[in-house]
Formats: sequence, C-alpha cells, structure tokens
Amino acid sequence: MKIGDYMQRYFSTNKKEDLFLLSDEDLYHIKTVMRMKTKDEIEIIYDHTLYICELVEDGGSYKGKMKQKVYQDYKELDITLIVPLLKEQKMDLILQKATELGVNKIIPFSAKRSVVKIDQNKESHKLLRWNRICKEASEQAKRLSIPIVTTIHTLEQLQNLQGLSILCSTREKKRTIRNLLQSNKNYDKMNIIMGPEGGFTIEEETFLEQNKFHSITLGKRIMRVETVPLFLMSVINYEYMEW
Repeated sequence: MKIGDYMQRYFSTNKKEDLFLLSDEDLYHIKTVMRMKTKDEIEIIYDHTLYICELVEDGGSYKGKMKQKVYQDYKELDITLIVPLLKEQKMDLILQKATELGVNKIIPFSAKRSVVKIDQNKESHKLLRWNRICKEASEQAKRLSIPIVTTIHTLEQLQNLQGLSILCSTREKKRTIRNLLQSNKNYDKMNIIMGPEGGFTIEEETFLEQNKFHSITLGKRIMRVETVPLFLMSVINYEYMEW
C-alpha cells in the first residue's frame, strides 16, 4: 500500500525539533473520533511538505513525532475563486468542493443582487467557519495546502488582479470556457468570478470587463450558482492538470 492511502491527514503550523504540534480540534478528532493511541501513524502537512509521523505523548497531550519526510513533485495551477455571498448550505458546498478540486484562494464578495448580507460584526465568525470547512476538505482530499478564504470584498477591490481573469456572463453568447483556455495556455494563475442567484447587473459586468475580466458563456443550460464552480473547475482540471 502506498504512503497515505489509509492514514488520517492533519495540518500543523508549529514544529519543535522533530515534534509537530496539533490544534485542539485535531487533538479532539484524534482522541475522541478516531480513538487513536500512542505509536499510531498519521500524516502531517507542515510548510507544504508531507511527513509520516507517529503519535507520542508530550506534556499531557499528543504530538506528531516525525518518522519520514515524503518528497513529492507536485505543482498546481494557482486558482482564485471569487464567490458571491450565498445562503449557508450553498456556500458550504462551494467551499468544500472547490477545495477538493484544487482552488487556492476563495474571495467572497457582495454583489448588488446578493440575497445574503453579512454584518461586519458577524464576518469574523463566518470566516472562521469557512476556513475550517476548507481545512477539513483539504485533509480529506490529501492536499498539501489549505485554500485561504479572505475577508468579504466589494467589486472595486477586485481591480488589478494578476493572471487570467474569467467572468461567468449572462450576456456573452459565443466564447466558452474551452475557447478561452485553449487560447490562453501560458497562464499559471487564474481568477474566476460568478454572480449571485439573480446574476450580475449590466453595470457590474461592464465594470469587470473594463478591469480585464474575460466574459464566457456557460452554454444553453441554466446552472444553479453552486454548480458553476464545480463545472468550471472540472473543465480546468481536464485542460491543465496532469494526473
């Protein structure tokens, strides 16, 4: 069996010599959910690198003791997904599946037709929840990194983005995602934006196009907003990524 086929994966941001520290949530999962014991093996990602570790008790708590550093030749396309504020279930689905499909950053934004509005005093709580969803999805998908969910943006804050910027448009009728990708093969960074349930206003689409977003059509079918990133990421994986 290959390394990582069966082990639980966790992320660590703190290392002391050959010991990796784990978060309280991860320790709860290890002890209460997985019922692991000392000497059980786990995977730990630290600084985008995979380590095979065994659980040891240290200071009354579990830590991961390094057994093996695993070198992986792995490069992924840098994709930023720009998502309108949506109801909780739809937002959770996008965060989880976009993480599984390889997104690196997720920017929530407020559009004129967004049904959901989030007060500033509730934003920090939402961000904690959204980033936790991405962390758990990254562990499940065996990723080496966790997508960052940023603070809520306005359209004006989306100017001067680096890379190929893609706008899912209701007005564009000819250019498809396939056409755009095949004529722009040299980019290693992409930004993808989609509108809320009611779509972008004409003014919003015009603003984005003026800021170097390339409009594409998603075809004749009308997709739910939570389906759009899954469709686009599947196409991008097919076109760009080596399996």
